[in-house]
Amino acid sequence: MSRTTISHRERLETCLSGEIPDRVPVALWRHFPVDDQTPEGLAAATAAFQRLYDFDFIKVTPASSFCLKDWGAEDEWRGHPEGTREYTRRVIQQPEDWAKLPLLDPTSGHLGDQIHCVRILTAEFAPHTPVVQTIFSPLAQAKNLIGQENLLIHLRRYPEALHAGLERITQVTIRFIEELRKTAIDGIFYAVQHAQYGLLSEEEFETFGRYYDLRVLEAVKGWWLNIIHLHGNEVMFNKVADYPCTVLNWHDRQTSPSLSEAKQTYSGVICGGLRQWETLVLGTPEAVFEEAREAILSTEGERFILGTGCVLPVIAPNGNILAVRQAVEQISPP
Repeated sequence: MSRTTISHRERLETCLSGEIPDRVPVALWRHFPVDDQTPEGLAAATAAFQRLYDFDFIKVTPASSFCLKDWGAEDEWRGHPEGTREYTRRVIQQPEDWAKLPLLDPTSGHLGDQIHCVRILTAEFAPHTPVVQTIFSPLAQAKNLIGQENLLIHLRRYPEALHAGLERITQVTIRFIEELRKTAIDGIFYAVQHAQYGLLSEEEFETFGRYYDLRVLEAVKGWWLNIIHLHGNEVMFNKVADYPCTVLNWHDRQTSPSLSEAKQTYSGVICGGLRQWETLVLGTPEAVFEEAREAILSTEGERFILGTGCVLPVIAPNGNILAVRQAVEQISPP
């Protein structure tokens, strides 16, 4: 892989300004199961991954339970190929449990551990490579506190109880972000999981999702690299496209809009172009290279970061990951 004098930070700043940088920026991110159970372990695994592939930004990817364990959630590693853990204890059993969620201290417990992890990583990479911390939306956190099916039941049968819980979750999330501001981090990777027509109506998402999302995103103003991840199929793209952020990432290869369609209506930077499973896991380096070429040509390499629609499966072959990195060195926009 060639190295140039321009830093990853400078390349992304150029991309975000609307200009075409020396090459298309690229980033992949993944879970690190087992390693993610201590801040030192997650930091070491994340750093090793970055040193090997030299991506243009680092997404810190803790287990989704990092923000819930101080409330009593429990999970374990059972070998999921995406690197995610299975929940073994849900916190919310009855509607009245939402109001019992305490306001957590972000400087202690598992939240404090994550701040420590971020400090380790930014100490090594922040001057030249941006670092962003994963933040799950309040509704996504609520899902993991109760389970997806029961969340939808509470949303429709006990809305006031759920609102009480979402209010607590939002307050704690903002407290955590305020503590993150004391580190050298560059922004957040904000995961929105319920802007899907197969889960909620637009009105339901507005009420239980977007309202709380905008409050959280108000707290991250001033950071220059805030990325929205729109998860799932049949997504409500237009309900999220106006969120205050600098980059939008979604499963563009499996749900509309396509990259080229999104560029017509979205003024920020888009991130995607590669399929997680069909290409990065089951494909060949040649297939990865061609899919990357198609994505770069369809966006003309402008306001575009090459990546996947979601997390890189932990079983993706090294050669396919290298092909992603090499593609941006060899493919020039038209």
